[in-house]
Amino acid sequence: MILLNKIPWVYLFSGLGLCASAFKTTSEFLIDHRLARLDRLNRISPISTLDDSQPNPLSARQTTSFPSFNFTQPLDHFVDTGFTFNQRYFVNSRHYKPGGPVIVLDGGETSVTDRLPFLDTGIVDILANATGGLGVILEHRYYGDWLNNEQAAADSANFMTHVKFDGISEDLTAPNTPWIYYGGSYAGARSAHMKVLYPSIVFGAIASSGVTEAAISNWGYFDIIRRAAPANCSTQFITAVKEVDELLSKDAETNGKVKSFFGMQGLTLDADLTSFFVGPLGGWQNKNWDPAVNSNSFANTCAAMGNPSEAKIETFQGLTVSNATWNLATIVNRTSSRCPKTSTADECFGTLNDTDFQNTALSQTGRLWQFQVCTQWGYFDAPPPDPSIPSMVSKFVDVAYSSKICKQAYLPGKFFVVPPMPRVEEVNKLGGFNIAHDRLAIIDGEVDPWRFDCPHSFVSPTKVREDTPLRPYKLIPNAVHHYDENGLADHSQEPQEIQAIHHQEIEFVKGWLADFSK
Repeated sequence: MILLNKIPWVYLFSGLGLCASAFKTTSEFLIDHRLARLDRLNRISPISTLDDSQPNPLSARQTTSFPSFNFTQPLDHFVDTGFTFNQRYFVNSRHYKPGGPVIVLDGGETSVTDRLPFLDTGIVDILANATGGLGVILEHRYYGDWLNNEQAAADSANFMTHVKFDGISEDLTAPNTPWIYYGGSYAGARSAHMKVLYPSIVFGAIASSGVTEAAISNWGYFDIIRRAAPANCSTQFITAVKEVDELLSKDAETNGKVKSFFGMQGLTLDADLTSFFVGPLGGWQNKNWDPAVNSNSFANTCAAMGNPSEAKIETFQGLTVSNATWNLATIVNRTSSRCPKTSTADECFGTLNDTDFQNTALSQTGRLWQFQVCTQWGYFDAPPPDPSIPSMVSKFVDVAYSSKICKQAYLPGKFFVVPPMPRVEEVNKLGGFNIAHDRLAIIDGEVDPWRFDCPHSFVSPTKVREDTPLRPYKLIPNAVHHYDENGLADHSQEPQEIQAIHHQEIEFVKGWLADFSK
């Protein structure tokens, strides 16, 4: 964990906790928050993800312990505040040979300990083994006025040009040693940004599923899932969402019946119900080629949604619905039934109470990535802008609903005020969809929902880009989110498409290194 030196963290930004979170959609953040609220109402103690001993899905493939170190960073790289913090990093020197490169993986929006499998058998170890390099995983700075793209990029540049590695006598600082910078997802965008911002320091970079195009509306995330998921599953979601939207809009009496049917009678906001429909869709992102890491949650949801049918079902509330809506209500009721009888639906599932989102305890890990969403990145859940496109997202879950959390959760602080809408231009000025540079590799997944925000996006103005050794541009078949990042101890047991991309990455990195001269 990164700790500040000489400064009480509470003064960094009013209303912000200090812990890591996963790369989630806004609806997933809201659902997680409300599920935690249900736990509190039912007096169930939540598990804090601040504890590094808690298992992560990749831990099944983690077999080695690595030493951790701290690097002293200035709080502000552009104004001397007199304050510093310790930035944590881990090192794998098992393959290092004098003269080899440094392979650094950006930890992104989570605890660096979640990335350790990549240092052991994943992409860092793969590239270090192939090049005689030193493997490093660097943790991202934490949050406050000083959490922005510019400060975080300056952290990495400062680290690369000044770090002294324990037990290694050689000076491995950039630019005298070639550094290959890797990142996946948000960290993938950071990897691309590092190559653009610090081309003389970052010798080469790999952006895997790098979300280089910030956007206010992230409607394409769900549209990719719609097109890639089994047709019967997509059809069932589309049918249910459309039917529920129409029933909620019919009249007040029908609206109340629908909410009762889903176990949320008396709920004020329609979107507070329909946002729960989005949650199961996020399971698509959690698919992985490695069975030990893969999540079956999306497949289980599809099985629960059943197959399309012309049959109609009469509900106890007097509604006539499709089997798709019936099955979706069955899924949602597993959660809504947990609301204590002494609590109202708004108390359990509503988002109207601002103070519900202002808990700044260290356990509130979801606040961190959401802060970046609110300030610079966007990616708010929304249905397609064209009504002719079938939607798996309710019309009520629009940008206005998805973004209101920004005003509720992050009150104006001493040093910073969250903007009315994220300043996405601060991200996109670095290239967006068209980001490119010599020795910058773009690696995306064919069916990754975040592909909508990557250079391979179907809405990118650049429809064709050449794939060259100097500027690799590759799409992994049937891959979801940064599928190249993890690996097996025995790489011959990986699927052919994963072996192929790992081999290609080794080859173009070796080619880059052959051109290095001090």
